[in-house]
Amino acid sequence: MVKKKKPVRKKHIPQRTCVACREVLPKRALIRVVRTQDGIRVDPTGKLNGRGAYLHDRRECWEKGIKDSLAHALRTKLEQEDLYHLSNYANQLA
Repeated sequence: MVKKKKPVRKKHIPQRTCVACREVLPKRALIRVVRTQDGIRVDPTGKLNGRGAYLHDRRECWEKGIKDSLAHALRTKLEQEDLYHLSNYANQLA
């Protein structure tokens, strides 16, 4: 008796969209920004509770996102303190 081989399944890779440039990439290739009760935070683990949005690791995307699309995606208004923290993070990027 000959056993049939099971078909090889491709692993599902979650896709996310950069809110600044609208490019779709694997979730791990983007940086998550999350709205929490404490304010807006960068979430390198991607596991914090709260409303999240994704951005490339490019400074251009962060600058564009901070200006308009990030606040809309997070459904909030970015406060001065949040803008300061996000701008500092963006300045550390290449």
